[in-house]
Amino acid sequence: MTYQGELIFEVAGAVVILAAFALNQFRGLDRHGAPYLLLNLIGAAMLSVIAGIHRQWGFFLLQAVWGIVALWGLLALIRRRGAAS
Repeated sequence: MTYQGELIFEVAGAVVILAAFALNQFRGLDRHGAPYLLLNLIGAAMLSVIAGIHRQWGFFLLQAVWGIVALWGLLALIRRRGAAS
């Protein structure tokens, strides 16, 4: 991936996370709902890739944990829906 491609990918990842945050703040997107958690998971995964490529371990740790927490929340939603049916 070229530097410009990495930069676009990195900014896109940040925009995805920021979109989830803004939608939560201004549109009432439920922070425990699947759309919010999925946006956070996708954005964090994108930023984790870039951080890993550039060996930015602090940023990698932040984004990896952010993604794991979002994934944990999504899995909890799936388990609850499965138990409800």
